[in-house]
Amino acid sequence: MIEARPFMPEKLQGIVERVERLEEERQSIAEDISTVYAEARGMGFEVKILRQIVKLRKMDKSDLAQTDEIIALYREALGL
Repeated sequence: MIEARPFMPEKLQGIVERVERLEEERQSIAEDISTVYAEARGMGFEVKILRQIVKLRKMDKSDLAQTDEIIALYREALGL
């Protein structure tokens, strides 16, 4: 059963409008990122690798070192 609470339509509308604006901004930013990757592709860069580099740069240094070690271990085990 739903508990009775005071309903504030103006607050609800404000929240929904904020979320909508943020969704629009997110879409715009995603388009900008795609444009940058397209430019990089046009310059001869490998976009797949660039995406991995961006992901790695976000990582904490200790997490990055651990990831590098594990990748090296797996590559060695697979003969790569």
